[in-house]
Amino acid sequence: MSEQQITRRLAAILAADVAGYSSMMERDEAGTLAALWQIWRETFNPAVAARHGRIVKLMGDGALVEFASVVDAVECAIAIQRAMGERNRTAELPMAFRIGITLGEVVVEGDDIFGDGVNIAARLEGQAPQGGILVSDAVRTQVDGKVSATFADAGTVKLKNIDRPLQVWRWGGDETAATVPSVVKIARPLDGNKPSLAVLPFSAIGNDPEQEFFADGLVEDILTALARLSGLSVIARNSSFAYKGRAIDVRQIAKELGVRYVLEGSVRKAGDRLRIAAQLIDAATGVHIWADRFDRTPSDIFAVQDEITLALATEMQVRLTEGEQARLRYTSTTNVEAWNLWIEGLNHDRRPKSRESHLAARRCWEKALALDPRSAVLNALLGDLHYSDARHGWSGEDRETALKTADGYVERALSIDPDSPDAHRAAAGILLLRSRFEEAAAAARRAAKLGLNLPDVLVFGGFVLTCCGRASEAIAQIEKALALNPIFHPWYLGVLGNAYRLAGRREEAIAAFQGYHARSPGFGLADIVMIEEQAGCLDKARETAVQLVAARPSFTVTFFVRTQFRSDVEQLAADVASLRAAGVPEG
Repeated sequence: MSEQQITRRLAAILAADVAGYSSMMERDEAGTLAALWQIWRETFNPAVAARHGRIVKLMGDGALVEFASVVDAVECAIAIQRAMGERNRTAELPMAFRIGITLGEVVVEGDDIFGDGVNIAARLEGQAPQGGILVSDAVRTQVDGKVSATFADAGTVKLKNIDRPLQVWRWGGDETAATVPSVVKIARPLDGNKPSLAVLPFSAIGNDPEQEFFADGLVEDILTALARLSGLSVIARNSSFAYKGRAIDVRQIAKELGVRYVLEGSVRKAGDRLRIAAQLIDAATGVHIWADRFDRTPSDIFAVQDEITLALATEMQVRLTEGEQARLRYTSTTNVEAWNLWIEGLNHDRRPKSRESHLAARRCWEKALALDPRSAVLNALLGDLHYSDARHGWSGEDRETALKTADGYVERALSIDPDSPDAHRAAAGILLLRSRFEEAAAAARRAAKLGLNLPDVLVFGGFVLTCCGRASEAIAQIEKALALNPIFHPWYLGVLGNAYRLAGRREEAIAAFQGYHARSPGFGLADIVMIEEQAGCLDKARETAVQLVAARPSFTVTFFVRTQFRSDVEQLAADVASLRAAGVPEG
Protein backbone atom coordinates (compact mmCIF):
# COMPACT_ATOMS: atom_id res chain seq x y z
CA MET A 1 0.00 0.00 0.00
CA SER A 2 1.46 3.41 -0.95
CA GLU A 3 1.66 6.28 1.54
CA GLN A 4 -1.09 8.13 -0.37
CA GLN A 5 -3.47 5.15 0.03
CA ILE A 6 -2.94 4.70 3.79
CA THR A 7 -5.98 5.62 5.89
CA ARG A 8 -5.45 6.26 9.59
CA ARG A 9 -7.90 6.97 12.38
CA LEU A 10 -8.03 7.09 16.18
CA ALA A 11 -9.97 4.19 17.66
CA ALA A 12 -10.58 2.22 20.82
CA ILE A 13 -9.49 -1.35 20.16
CA LEU A 14 -10.80 -4.32 22.15
CA ALA A 15 -9.12 -7.73 21.95
CA ALA A 16 -10.67 -10.78 23.61
CA ASP A 17 -10.03 -14.50 23.84
CA VAL A 18 -11.21 -17.49 25.88
CA ALA A 19 -8.91 -18.55 28.73
CA GLY A 20 -7.89 -22.22 28.60
CA TYR A 21 -9.54 -22.76 25.21
CA SER A 22 -6.99 -25.32 23.97
CA SER A 23 -7.47 -27.53 27.02
CA MET A 24 -11.24 -27.38 26.64
CA MET A 25 -10.95 -28.38 22.97
CA GLU A 26 -8.78 -31.36 23.93
CA ARG A 27 -11.37 -32.54 26.44
CA ASP A 28 -14.54 -31.92 24.40
CA GLU A 29 -14.11 -30.41 20.94
CA ALA A 30 -17.74 -30.59 19.85
CA GLY A 31 -19.10 -29.28 23.14
CA THR A 32 -16.57 -26.44 23.30
CA LEU A 33 -17.30 -25.29 19.73
CA ALA A 34 -21.05 -25.40 20.33
CA ALA A 35 -20.76 -23.43 23.59
CA LEU A 36 -18.48 -20.81 22.05
CA TRP A 37 -20.74 -20.34 19.03
CA GLN A 38 -23.68 -19.77 21.38
CA ILE A 39 -21.66 -17.19 23.35
CA TRP A 40 -20.73 -15.28 20.19
CA ARG A 41 -24.36 -15.29 19.02
CA GLU A 42 -26.16 -14.59 22.31
CA THR A 43 -23.68 -12.61 24.42
CA PHE A 44 -20.65 -11.18 22.64
CA ASN A 45 -22.09 -9.95 19.33
CA PRO A 46 -25.20 -8.30 20.86
CA ALA A 47 -23.05 -6.48 23.46
CA VAL A 48 -20.81 -5.10 20.68
CA ALA A 49 -23.77 -4.03 18.54
CA ALA A 50 -25.49 -2.32 21.51
CA ARG A 51 -22.39 -0.11 22.02
CA HIS A 52 -21.86 0.72 18.33
CA GLY A 53 -18.77 -1.44 17.93
CA ARG A 54 -17.54 -3.18 14.80
CA ILE A 55 -16.23 -6.74 14.95
CA VAL A 56 -13.15 -6.60 12.73
CA LYS A 57 -12.55 -10.36 12.89
CA LEU A 58 -13.21 -13.52 14.84
CA MET A 59 -10.21 -15.84 15.19
CA GLY A 60 -11.24 -19.18 16.67
CA ASP A 61 -11.64 -18.30 20.34
CA GLY A 62 -10.58 -14.65 19.88
CA ALA A 63 -12.08 -11.42 18.60
CA LEU A 64 -10.82 -7.99 17.54
CA VAL A 65 -13.35 -5.14 17.86
CA GLU A 66 -13.13 -1.43 16.94
CA PHE A 67 -15.05 1.39 18.66
CA ALA A 68 -15.24 5.10 17.94
CA SER A 69 -15.79 5.74 21.68
CA VAL A 70 -13.54 4.56 24.51
CA VAL A 71 -16.48 4.62 26.92
CA ASP A 72 -18.45 2.36 24.59
CA ALA A 73 -15.53 -0.07 24.37
CA VAL A 74 -15.14 -0.33 28.15
CA GLU A 75 -18.87 -0.58 28.82
CA CYS A 76 -19.08 -3.33 26.20
CA ALA A 77 -16.27 -5.27 27.89
CA ILE A 78 -17.89 -4.91 31.32
CA ALA A 79 -21.26 -6.05 29.95
CA ILE A 80 -19.65 -9.11 28.35
CA GLN A 81 -17.77 -10.11 31.49
CA ARG A 82 -20.78 -9.67 33.74
CA ALA A 83 -22.98 -11.65 31.36
CA MET A 84 -20.36 -14.41 31.27
CA GLY A 85 -20.30 -14.47 35.07
CA GLU A 86 -24.07 -14.97 35.11
CA ARG A 87 -23.84 -17.65 32.42
CA ASN A 88 -21.14 -19.56 34.28
CA ARG A 89 -23.32 -19.99 37.37
CA THR A 90 -25.30 -22.73 35.64
CA ALA A 91 -23.35 -23.58 32.47
CA GLU A 92 -22.24 -27.18 31.97
CA LEU A 93 -19.08 -25.83 30.30
CA PRO A 94 -17.99 -22.56 31.99
CA MET A 95 -15.89 -20.18 29.87
CA ALA A 96 -14.07 -16.99 30.74
CA PHE A 97 -12.85 -14.21 28.47
CA ARG A 98 -9.69 -12.16 28.92
CA ILE A 99 -10.13 -8.67 27.44
CA GLY A 100 -7.56 -5.97 26.65
CA ILE A 101 -8.44 -2.41 25.53
CA THR A 102 -6.30 0.47 24.33
CA LEU A 103 -6.79 3.79 22.57
CA GLY A 104 -4.56 4.42 19.59
CA GLU A 105 -4.14 5.15 15.93
CA VAL A 106 -4.92 2.32 13.54
CA VAL A 107 -4.12 1.78 9.88
CA VAL A 108 -7.17 0.80 7.84
CA GLU A 109 -7.01 -1.59 4.91
CA GLY A 110 -10.43 -2.58 3.62
CA ASP A 111 -12.33 -4.04 6.58
CA ASP A 112 -9.14 -4.85 8.49
CA ILE A 113 -7.07 -2.67 10.85
CA PHE A 114 -3.37 -2.76 11.75
CA GLY A 115 -0.80 -0.83 13.77
CA ASP A 116 0.53 -0.39 17.28
CA GLY A 117 -2.97 0.04 18.72
CA VAL A 118 -3.98 -3.42 17.54
CA ASN A 119 -0.73 -4.95 18.80
CA ILE A 120 -1.05 -3.33 22.23
CA ALA A 121 -4.68 -4.45 22.65
CA ALA A 122 -3.67 -8.01 21.81
CA ARG A 123 -0.75 -7.92 24.29
CA LEU A 124 -2.98 -6.48 27.02
CA GLU A 125 -5.53 -9.23 26.42
CA GLY A 126 -2.77 -11.81 26.92
CA GLN A 127 -1.99 -10.39 30.38
CA ALA A 128 -5.57 -9.64 31.43
CA PRO A 129 -7.07 -11.56 34.36
CA GLN A 130 -9.30 -14.49 33.53
CA GLY A 131 -12.82 -13.06 33.55
CA GLY A 132 -11.45 -9.51 33.71
CA ILE A 133 -10.18 -6.54 31.74
CA LEU A 134 -6.78 -4.86 31.37
CA VAL A 135 -6.65 -1.35 29.86
CA SER A 136 -3.96 1.16 28.98
CA ASP A 137 -3.51 4.39 30.93
CA ALA A 138 -5.05 6.39 28.10
CA VAL A 139 -8.24 4.33 28.31
CA ARG A 140 -8.49 4.63 32.06
CA THR A 141 -8.06 8.43 31.87
CA GLN A 142 -10.85 8.71 29.29
CA VAL A 143 -13.39 6.58 31.19
CA ASP A 144 -12.66 7.64 34.77
CA GLY A 145 -16.01 8.45 36.40
CA LYS A 146 -17.97 7.55 33.25
CA VAL A 147 -18.40 3.77 33.59
CA SER A 148 -19.84 1.47 36.25
CA ALA A 149 -16.54 -0.05 37.32
CA THR A 150 -13.39 0.90 39.18
CA PHE A 151 -10.02 0.04 37.69
CA ALA A 152 -7.11 -0.89 39.98
CA ASP A 153 -3.55 0.23 39.31
CA ALA A 154 -1.75 -2.82 37.85
CA GLY A 155 1.62 -1.12 37.55
CA THR A 156 3.88 -0.79 34.55
CA VAL A 157 4.34 -3.64 32.09
CA LYS A 158 6.72 -4.32 29.23
CA LEU A 159 4.82 -5.75 26.28
CA LYS A 160 6.38 -7.93 23.59
CA ASN A 161 7.47 -5.95 20.48
CA ILE A 162 6.42 -2.67 22.13
CA ASP A 163 9.42 -0.45 22.87
CA ARG A 164 8.08 1.66 25.72
CA PRO A 165 6.79 0.41 29.12
CA LEU A 166 3.04 0.87 29.53
CA GLN A 167 1.04 1.87 32.60
CA VAL A 168 -1.98 -0.46 32.87
CA TRP A 169 -5.14 -0.72 34.92
CA ARG A 170 -7.11 -3.83 35.86
CA TRP A 171 -10.75 -4.64 36.42
CA GLY A 172 -10.35 -8.05 38.04
CA GLY A 173 -12.09 -11.34 37.54
CA ASP A 174 -13.56 -11.07 41.05
CA GLU A 175 -16.32 -8.78 39.81
CA THR A 176 -17.28 -11.11 36.98
CA ALA A 177 -17.39 -14.36 38.90
CA ALA A 178 -20.69 -15.89 39.88
CA THR A 179 -21.79 -14.08 43.02
CA VAL A 180 -21.50 -16.18 46.16
CA PRO A 181 -23.42 -15.08 49.24
CA SER A 182 -21.16 -13.72 51.95
CA VAL A 183 -21.89 -16.50 54.40
CA VAL A 184 -18.73 -17.01 56.37
CA LYS A 185 -17.65 -14.56 59.03
CA ILE A 186 -14.14 -15.63 59.91
CA ALA A 187 -13.92 -15.71 63.68
CA ARG A 188 -10.21 -16.52 63.64
CA PRO A 189 -8.26 -14.56 61.01
CA LEU A 190 -4.69 -15.36 60.14
CA ASP A 191 -2.58 -15.16 63.27
CA GLY A 192 -1.40 -11.56 63.48
CA ASN A 193 1.68 -12.66 65.42
CA LYS A 194 2.92 -14.79 62.52
CA PRO A 195 4.40 -13.58 59.23
CA SER A 196 1.77 -14.18 56.53
CA LEU A 197 2.78 -15.11 53.00
CA ALA A 198 1.33 -15.70 49.52
CA VAL A 199 3.44 -17.57 46.97
CA LEU A 200 2.37 -16.44 43.50
CA PRO A 201 2.63 -18.65 40.40
CA PHE A 202 6.12 -18.37 38.92
CA SER A 203 6.10 -17.06 35.36
CA ALA A 204 7.51 -19.36 32.69
CA ILE A 205 9.62 -17.30 30.28
CA GLY A 206 9.21 -18.76 26.82
CA ASN A 207 6.51 -20.66 24.97
CA ASP A 208 7.33 -24.19 26.12
CA PRO A 209 4.26 -25.75 27.89
CA GLU A 210 6.56 -28.14 29.79
CA GLN A 211 8.35 -25.14 31.26
CA GLU A 212 5.07 -23.74 32.56
CA PHE A 213 4.19 -27.14 34.03
CA PHE A 214 7.58 -27.23 35.74
CA ALA A 215 7.08 -23.71 37.15
CA ASP A 216 3.68 -24.67 38.61
CA GLY A 217 5.11 -27.83 40.11
CA LEU A 218 8.03 -25.98 41.68
CA VAL A 219 5.66 -23.53 43.39
CA GLU A 220 3.51 -26.47 44.55
CA ASP A 221 6.48 -28.02 46.34
CA ILE A 222 7.60 -24.72 47.86
CA LEU A 223 4.06 -24.16 49.19
CA THR A 224 3.87 -27.69 50.60
CA ALA A 225 7.18 -27.30 52.41
CA LEU A 226 6.39 -23.85 53.82
CA ALA A 227 2.97 -24.98 55.01
CA ARG A 228 4.70 -27.40 57.40
CA LEU A 229 6.15 -24.49 59.40
CA SER A 230 4.22 -23.60 62.54
CA GLY A 231 5.81 -20.14 62.62
CA LEU A 232 4.36 -19.08 59.25
CA SER A 233 0.85 -18.52 57.87
CA VAL A 234 0.80 -19.50 54.19
CA ILE A 235 -2.10 -18.82 51.82
CA ALA A 236 -3.29 -21.96 50.03
CA ARG A 237 -2.39 -22.78 46.43
CA ASN A 238 -5.79 -22.30 44.81
CA SER A 239 -6.06 -18.79 46.29
CA SER A 240 -2.65 -17.62 45.10
CA PHE A 241 -2.98 -19.43 41.74
CA ALA A 242 -6.12 -17.42 41.00
CA TYR A 243 -3.69 -14.68 39.93
CA LYS A 244 -1.94 -16.81 37.33
CA GLY A 245 -1.60 -15.04 33.99
CA ARG A 246 -2.77 -11.72 35.40
CA ALA A 247 -0.92 -8.41 35.43
CA ILE A 248 0.41 -8.37 38.97
CA ASP A 249 0.04 -5.51 41.44
CA VAL A 250 1.67 -6.99 44.53
CA ARG A 251 0.06 -4.46 46.88
CA GLN A 252 -3.44 -5.21 45.62
CA ILE A 253 -2.90 -8.98 45.76
CA ALA A 254 -1.58 -8.76 49.32
CA LYS A 255 -4.63 -6.72 50.31
CA GLU A 256 -7.06 -9.16 48.68
CA LEU A 257 -5.44 -12.21 50.30
CA GLY A 258 -4.77 -10.57 53.65
CA VAL A 259 -1.01 -11.14 53.74
CA ARG A 260 2.04 -9.01 54.51
CA TYR A 261 4.58 -10.75 52.25
CA VAL A 262 4.51 -12.00 48.67
CA LEU A 263 6.95 -14.35 46.97
CA GLU A 264 7.12 -14.19 43.19
CA GLY A 265 9.54 -15.60 40.64
CA SER A 266 10.25 -16.86 37.16
CA VAL A 267 11.63 -19.92 35.41
CA ARG A 268 13.66 -19.84 32.21
CA LYS A 269 15.06 -22.89 30.42
CA ALA A 270 18.03 -22.63 28.09
CA GLY A 271 19.37 -25.90 26.72
CA ASP A 272 20.00 -28.23 29.63
CA ARG A 273 20.06 -25.41 32.20
CA LEU A 274 17.31 -23.91 34.34
CA ARG A 275 17.39 -20.41 35.79
CA ILE A 276 14.98 -19.83 38.65
CA ALA A 277 14.67 -16.30 40.02
CA ALA A 278 12.71 -15.55 43.19
CA GLN A 279 12.08 -12.43 45.25
CA LEU A 280 10.31 -11.77 48.54
CA ILE A 281 8.44 -8.47 48.81
CA ASP A 282 7.04 -6.65 51.82
CA ALA A 283 3.72 -5.61 50.29
CA ALA A 284 3.13 -2.91 52.91
CA THR A 285 6.22 -0.96 51.82
CA GLY A 286 7.04 -2.42 48.40
CA VAL A 287 10.56 -3.17 49.63
CA HIS A 288 12.34 -6.25 48.26
CA ILE A 289 13.43 -8.11 51.38
CA TRP A 290 15.23 -10.91 49.63
CA ALA A 291 16.04 -12.02 46.09
CA ASP A 292 18.15 -14.76 44.62
CA ARG A 293 18.80 -16.63 41.40
CA PHE A 294 19.38 -20.36 41.03
CA ASP A 295 21.09 -21.83 37.96
CA ARG A 296 20.63 -25.59 37.90
CA THR A 297 20.14 -28.62 35.70
CA PRO A 298 16.65 -30.21 35.78
CA SER A 299 17.96 -32.98 38.03
CA ASP A 300 18.58 -30.37 40.74
CA ILE A 301 14.99 -29.16 41.09
CA PHE A 302 14.57 -30.54 44.60
CA ALA A 303 17.74 -28.83 45.79
CA VAL A 304 16.35 -25.57 44.38
CA GLN A 305 13.10 -26.09 46.26
CA ASP A 306 14.98 -26.66 49.52
CA GLU A 307 17.27 -23.66 49.01
CA ILE A 308 14.40 -21.27 48.29
CA THR A 309 12.38 -22.59 51.23
CA LEU A 310 15.28 -22.35 53.67
CA ALA A 311 16.26 -18.86 52.52
CA LEU A 312 12.67 -17.67 52.70
CA ALA A 313 12.14 -19.12 56.16
CA THR A 314 15.27 -17.34 57.37
CA GLU A 315 14.24 -14.01 55.88
CA MET A 316 10.77 -14.30 57.42
CA GLN A 317 12.49 -14.73 60.78
CA VAL A 318 10.70 -17.97 61.54
CA ARG A 319 12.31 -19.51 64.62
CA LEU A 320 12.70 -23.12 63.66
CA THR A 321 12.90 -25.96 66.10
CA GLU A 322 15.08 -28.88 65.25
CA GLY A 323 12.03 -30.89 64.19
CA GLU A 324 10.78 -28.14 61.89
CA GLN A 325 14.24 -27.75 60.40
CA ALA A 326 14.22 -31.45 59.52
CA ARG A 327 10.71 -31.27 58.04
CA LEU A 328 11.75 -28.37 55.79
CA ARG A 329 13.31 -30.92 53.49
CA TYR A 330 9.90 -32.50 52.96
CA THR A 331 8.98 -33.08 49.35
CA SER A 332 6.50 -35.34 47.63
CA THR A 333 9.06 -37.58 45.94
CA THR A 334 12.72 -37.66 44.94
CA ASN A 335 12.00 -38.87 41.42
CA VAL A 336 11.43 -36.14 38.80
CA GLU A 337 9.04 -38.16 36.62
CA ALA A 338 7.09 -39.27 39.69
CA TRP A 339 6.97 -35.66 40.86
CA ASN A 340 5.40 -34.56 37.57
CA LEU A 341 2.78 -37.33 37.84
CA TRP A 342 2.10 -36.26 41.43
CA ILE A 343 1.33 -32.70 40.25
CA GLU A 344 -0.85 -33.98 37.39
CA GLY A 345 -2.82 -36.13 39.84
CA LEU A 346 -3.36 -33.15 42.12
CA ASN A 347 -4.87 -31.23 39.22
CA HIS A 348 -7.41 -34.03 38.69
CA ASP A 349 -8.08 -34.38 42.42
CA ARG A 350 -8.89 -30.67 42.78
CA ARG A 351 -11.66 -30.83 40.20
CA PRO A 352 -15.26 -31.33 41.37
CA LYS A 353 -15.50 -34.76 42.98
CA SER A 354 -16.68 -37.41 40.55
CA ARG A 355 -15.86 -40.95 39.48
CA GLU A 356 -13.91 -39.58 36.49
CA SER A 357 -11.72 -37.16 38.45
CA HIS A 358 -11.17 -39.78 41.15
CA LEU A 359 -9.97 -42.46 38.71
CA ALA A 360 -7.79 -40.00 36.75
CA ALA A 361 -5.98 -38.93 39.94
CA ARG A 362 -5.61 -42.55 41.00
CA ARG A 363 -3.98 -43.55 37.69
CA CYS A 364 -1.43 -40.72 37.97
CA TRP A 365 -0.51 -41.48 41.57
CA GLU A 366 -0.23 -45.22 41.00
CA LYS A 367 2.24 -44.55 38.17
CA ALA A 368 4.15 -42.11 40.37
CA LEU A 369 4.33 -44.54 43.27
CA ALA A 370 5.67 -47.28 40.97
CA LEU A 371 8.57 -44.93 40.24
CA ASP A 372 9.11 -43.96 43.89
CA PRO A 373 7.60 -46.52 46.32
CA ARG A 374 9.23 -44.75 49.30
CA SER A 375 7.20 -41.55 48.93
CA ALA A 376 5.13 -41.09 52.09
CA VAL A 377 2.94 -38.47 50.44
CA LEU A 378 2.04 -40.61 47.43
CA ASN A 379 1.18 -43.56 49.67
CA ALA A 380 -0.97 -41.28 51.85
CA LEU A 381 -2.79 -39.73 48.91
CA LEU A 382 -3.61 -43.14 47.46
CA GLY A 383 -4.86 -44.21 50.87
CA ASP A 384 -7.15 -41.17 50.88
CA LEU A 385 -8.44 -42.01 47.39
CA HIS A 386 -9.32 -45.56 48.45
CA TYR A 387 -11.09 -44.17 51.54
CA SER A 388 -13.18 -42.00 49.17
CA ASP A 389 -13.83 -45.04 47.01
CA ALA A 390 -15.02 -46.99 50.05
CA ARG A 391 -17.42 -44.18 50.92
CA HIS A 392 -18.80 -43.44 47.44
CA GLY A 393 -18.29 -46.73 45.61
CA TRP A 394 -16.67 -45.16 42.55
CA SER A 395 -14.57 -48.15 41.43
CA GLY A 396 -17.17 -50.83 42.05
CA GLU A 397 -15.16 -52.57 44.80
CA ASP A 398 -17.01 -53.56 47.97
CA ARG A 399 -16.43 -51.25 50.92
CA GLU A 400 -14.28 -53.56 53.02
CA THR A 401 -11.95 -54.36 50.12
CA ALA A 402 -11.46 -50.64 49.45
CA LEU A 403 -10.83 -49.97 53.15
CA LYS A 404 -8.23 -52.73 53.37
CA THR A 405 -6.44 -51.26 50.35
CA ALA A 406 -6.59 -47.82 51.95
CA ASP A 407 -5.20 -49.25 55.20
CA GLY A 408 -2.22 -50.72 53.37
CA TYR A 409 -1.28 -47.40 51.76
CA VAL A 410 -1.67 -45.46 55.02
CA GLU A 411 0.41 -47.96 56.98
CA ARG A 412 3.22 -47.69 54.40
CA ALA A 413 3.04 -43.88 54.50
CA LEU A 414 3.31 -43.81 58.29
CA SER A 415 6.19 -46.30 58.30
CA ILE A 416 8.08 -43.90 56.00
CA ASP A 417 7.01 -40.65 57.73
CA PRO A 418 5.15 -40.99 61.05
CA ASP A 419 4.45 -37.23 60.96
CA SER A 420 2.73 -37.14 57.57
CA PRO A 421 -0.45 -35.02 57.96
CA ASP A 422 -1.89 -36.54 54.78
CA ALA A 423 -1.49 -40.06 56.20
CA HIS A 424 -3.19 -39.15 59.47
CA ARG A 425 -5.98 -37.41 57.50
CA ALA A 426 -6.61 -40.59 55.49
CA ALA A 427 -6.45 -42.68 58.67
CA ALA A 428 -9.16 -40.49 60.20
CA GLY A 429 -11.44 -41.15 57.24
CA ILE A 430 -10.86 -44.90 57.36
CA LEU A 431 -11.57 -45.05 61.09
CA LEU A 432 -14.75 -43.00 60.58
CA LEU A 433 -16.09 -45.46 58.01
CA ARG A 434 -15.45 -48.26 60.52
CA SER A 435 -17.44 -46.31 63.16
CA ARG A 436 -14.41 -46.10 65.46
CA PHE A 437 -15.34 -42.54 66.35
CA GLU A 438 -12.95 -41.83 69.23
CA GLU A 439 -9.96 -43.04 67.22
CA ALA A 440 -11.13 -41.15 64.14
CA ALA A 441 -11.36 -37.89 66.10
CA ALA A 442 -7.90 -38.45 67.56
CA ALA A 443 -6.45 -39.05 64.08
CA ALA A 444 -8.15 -35.90 62.76
CA ARG A 445 -6.64 -33.84 65.58
CA ARG A 446 -3.21 -35.35 64.92
CA ALA A 447 -3.48 -34.48 61.21
CA ALA A 448 -4.47 -30.89 62.05
CA LYS A 449 -1.56 -30.51 64.47
CA LEU A 450 0.92 -31.71 61.84
CA GLY A 451 -0.73 -29.77 58.98
CA LEU A 452 -1.23 -26.40 60.65
CA ASN A 453 -1.26 -24.56 57.31
CA LEU A 454 -2.87 -27.20 55.09
CA PRO A 455 -6.50 -26.10 54.60
CA ASP A 456 -7.66 -29.37 53.01
CA VAL A 457 -6.33 -31.30 56.00
CA LEU A 458 -8.02 -28.92 58.45
CA VAL A 459 -11.39 -28.98 56.67
CA PHE A 460 -11.43 -32.76 56.26
CA GLY A 461 -10.50 -33.05 59.94
CA GLY A 462 -13.44 -30.77 60.69
CA PHE A 463 -15.71 -33.09 58.72
CA VAL A 464 -14.51 -36.09 60.75
CA LEU A 465 -14.86 -34.26 64.06
CA THR A 466 -18.41 -33.23 63.18
CA CYS A 467 -19.34 -36.82 62.32
CA CYS A 468 -17.84 -37.89 65.66
CA GLY A 469 -20.14 -35.54 67.59
CA ARG A 470 -17.69 -32.66 68.02
CA ALA A 471 -19.24 -30.01 65.77
CA SER A 472 -18.22 -27.01 67.89
CA GLU A 473 -14.58 -28.10 67.87
CA ALA A 474 -14.81 -28.65 64.13
CA ILE A 475 -16.15 -25.14 63.42
CA ALA A 476 -13.06 -23.43 64.84
CA GLN A 477 -10.82 -25.67 62.74
CA ILE A 478 -12.79 -25.10 59.52
CA GLU A 479 -12.88 -21.33 60.02
CA LYS A 480 -9.10 -21.34 60.41
CA ALA A 481 -8.84 -23.14 57.06
CA LEU A 482 -11.08 -20.52 55.43
CA ALA A 483 -8.81 -17.77 56.72
CA LEU A 484 -5.82 -19.56 55.22
CA ASN A 485 -7.61 -20.06 51.91
CA PRO A 486 -9.70 -16.99 50.96
CA ILE A 487 -10.50 -18.45 47.52
CA PHE A 488 -11.61 -21.77 48.95
CA HIS A 489 -13.09 -24.91 47.40
CA PRO A 490 -16.92 -24.99 47.40
CA TRP A 491 -16.98 -28.20 49.46
CA TYR A 492 -15.52 -26.26 52.40
CA LEU A 493 -18.95 -24.58 52.70
CA GLY A 494 -20.68 -27.95 52.82
CA VAL A 495 -18.46 -29.13 55.67
CA LEU A 496 -18.87 -25.82 57.53
CA GLY A 497 -22.64 -25.83 57.03
CA ASN A 498 -22.91 -29.37 58.39
CA ALA A 499 -20.89 -28.40 61.47
CA TYR A 500 -23.09 -25.33 62.02
CA ARG A 501 -26.26 -27.44 61.59
CA LEU A 502 -25.21 -30.13 64.04
CA ALA A 503 -24.02 -27.49 66.51
CA GLY A 504 -27.52 -25.95 66.44
CA ARG A 505 -26.51 -22.78 64.53
CA ARG A 506 -29.32 -23.07 61.98
CA GLU A 507 -29.23 -19.66 60.27
CA GLU A 508 -25.47 -19.82 59.72
CA ALA A 509 -25.87 -23.35 58.40
CA ILE A 510 -28.48 -22.28 55.83
CA ALA A 511 -26.28 -19.41 54.66
CA ALA A 512 -23.32 -21.76 54.22
CA PHE A 513 -25.40 -24.31 52.32
CA GLN A 514 -26.85 -21.60 50.08
CA GLY A 515 -23.31 -20.52 49.30
CA TYR A 516 -22.39 -24.12 48.48
CA HIS A 517 -25.39 -24.42 46.16
CA ALA A 518 -24.47 -21.11 44.45
CA ARG A 519 -21.02 -22.44 43.57
CA SER A 520 -21.90 -26.12 43.02
CA PRO A 521 -25.58 -26.24 41.97
CA GLY A 522 -27.57 -28.79 43.95
CA PHE A 523 -24.99 -29.38 46.66
CA GLY A 524 -26.12 -28.24 50.11
CA LEU A 525 -29.83 -28.44 49.25
CA ALA A 526 -30.33 -31.83 50.96
CA ASP A 527 -29.10 -30.30 54.21
CA ILE A 528 -31.49 -27.34 53.82
CA VAL A 529 -34.33 -29.85 53.32
CA MET A 530 -33.42 -31.41 56.68
CA ILE A 531 -33.25 -28.05 58.46
CA GLU A 532 -36.61 -26.91 57.06
CA GLU A 533 -38.43 -30.16 57.76
CA GLN A 534 -37.08 -30.39 61.31
CA ALA A 535 -38.13 -26.77 61.93
CA GLY A 536 -41.72 -27.71 61.01
CA CYS A 537 -41.66 -26.07 57.57
CA LEU A 538 -42.65 -29.10 55.51
CA ASP A 539 -43.95 -27.13 52.52
CA LYS A 540 -40.65 -25.27 52.21
CA ALA A 541 -38.74 -28.53 52.61
CA ARG A 542 -40.73 -30.07 49.75
CA GLU A 543 -40.02 -27.07 47.51
CA THR A 544 -36.29 -27.37 48.26
CA ALA A 545 -36.43 -31.12 47.60
CA VAL A 546 -37.83 -30.43 44.12
CA GLN A 547 -34.86 -28.12 43.47
CA LEU A 548 -32.49 -30.77 44.78
CA VAL A 549 -33.79 -33.55 42.53
CA ALA A 550 -33.79 -31.22 39.50
CA ALA A 551 -30.15 -30.23 40.09
CA ARG A 552 -28.92 -33.68 41.18
CA PRO A 553 -31.14 -36.37 39.61
CA SER A 554 -28.95 -39.17 41.02
CA PHE A 555 -29.42 -38.03 44.64
CA THR A 556 -31.58 -40.48 46.61
CA VAL A 557 -32.20 -41.41 50.22
CA THR A 558 -30.28 -44.64 49.61
CA PHE A 559 -27.26 -42.67 48.31
CA PHE A 560 -27.37 -40.39 51.36
CA VAL A 561 -27.52 -43.29 53.82
CA ARG A 562 -24.59 -45.04 52.12
CA THR A 563 -22.28 -42.04 52.54
CA GLN A 564 -23.14 -41.06 56.15
CA PHE A 565 -21.20 -42.23 59.21
CA ARG A 566 -22.06 -40.49 62.48
CA SER A 567 -21.85 -41.20 66.16
CA ASP A 568 -25.26 -39.56 66.74
CA VAL A 569 -27.46 -42.29 65.23
CA GLU A 570 -30.67 -40.59 66.42
CA GLN A 571 -29.87 -37.39 64.53
CA LEU A 572 -28.91 -39.41 61.46
CA ALA A 573 -32.23 -41.26 61.61
CA ALA A 574 -34.06 -37.92 61.90
CA ASP A 575 -32.18 -36.60 58.84
CA VAL A 576 -33.17 -39.64 56.79
CA ALA A 577 -36.79 -39.26 57.91
CA SER A 578 -36.72 -35.59 56.86
CA LEU A 579 -35.58 -36.45 53.35
CA ARG A 580 -38.34 -39.03 53.00
CA ALA A 581 -41.00 -36.67 54.37
CA ALA A 582 -39.98 -33.99 51.88
CA GLY A 583 -40.35 -36.39 48.95
CA VAL A 584 -36.72 -37.14 48.06
CA PRO A 585 -36.72 -40.37 45.98
CA GLU A 586 -35.87 -43.52 47.91
CA GLY A 587 -33.51 -44.88 45.23
